[in-house]
Amino acid sequence: MCDVVSVEKNDVRLTMRQQNKAAPLPYRITLLQAMTKGKSMDFIIQKATELCVHRIVPLAADRSVVQVENVESRLEKWNSISIDSIKQCGSRWLPVIEKPVAPRDFLARNERFDLPMAASLQSHTQHPREYVDGFLSDHDQLPKTLAVWVGPEGDFTPAEINDILTAGVHPITLGQVILRSETAALYTVSALNYELQSPRS
Repeated sequence: MCDVVSVEKNDVRLTMRQQNKAAPLPYRITLLQAMTKGKSMDFIIQKATELCVHRIVPLAADRSVVQVENVESRLEKWNSISIDSIKQCGSRWLPVIEKPVAPRDFLARNERFDLPMAASLQSHTQHPREYVDGFLSDHDQLPKTLAVWVGPEGDFTPAEINDILTAGVHPITLGQVILRSETAALYTVSALNYELQSPRS
């Protein structure tokens, strides 16, 4: 909470009266989301913010219809959507939204996560819960950093999937039906929030 000290043409000076702090969530989810067409990417940004995603990395996947152009303008729009979202839902955490990057270029950063997962249409998949429970069993604690890869319409290409899984990312199933990209993102993040916030016996 602040008080206005002075107002000038191009300047407003404030003094802080009260500062409130909220403890962060004990885990951080990075959503690696292939860019989608139309307003569905805006929808993903909005809902991922409501679900307290820590970071959103837009992916310029091979099958992404959207082209990477006017990046700064697009980032400004996405950040504005995210800010409006936390105002509406009362969240205290604004996600970091990065510039679009190709999947292979992101993998080249060699970032490490406690539990990296990718929504996959392949046969050898497990539910996100199984990976969370497996991590808990192996480490006697829940994962603190998680990554979720979600492909575009038509999914990642076989080459992209191969690169992602070869990097140690776990393939997860989202059920018996094929979900739209925006639905898959929200399903996965919601499922992880549920599993990571549920009491454990």
